[in-house]
Amino acid sequence: MATKRVKLTFPQNLIKEPVIFTMARKFDIMPNIRRAKVTESVGEVVLELEGAENKLEEGIAYLRDRGVKIEAVETDAS
Repeated sequence: MATKRVKLTFPQNLIKEPVIFTMARKFDIMPNIRRAKVTESVGEVVLELEGAENKLEEGIAYLRDRGVKIEAVETDAS
């Protein structure tokens, strides 16, 4: 199992969609929400993702394809 920590920034049109849930189920990834800030216009979430390395990459690619901006987080942002 591998672990990655990422910051996701959601555009307004995706805020109410279950994008993280769908990614987790589709790619067998366990997300752990470390921090979140959601408003009517933007959503920011820091996640710790755990799963097989190839599944993590596929899950991150899925989020990017949906329009989520992804940044690697190196330090503890909890």
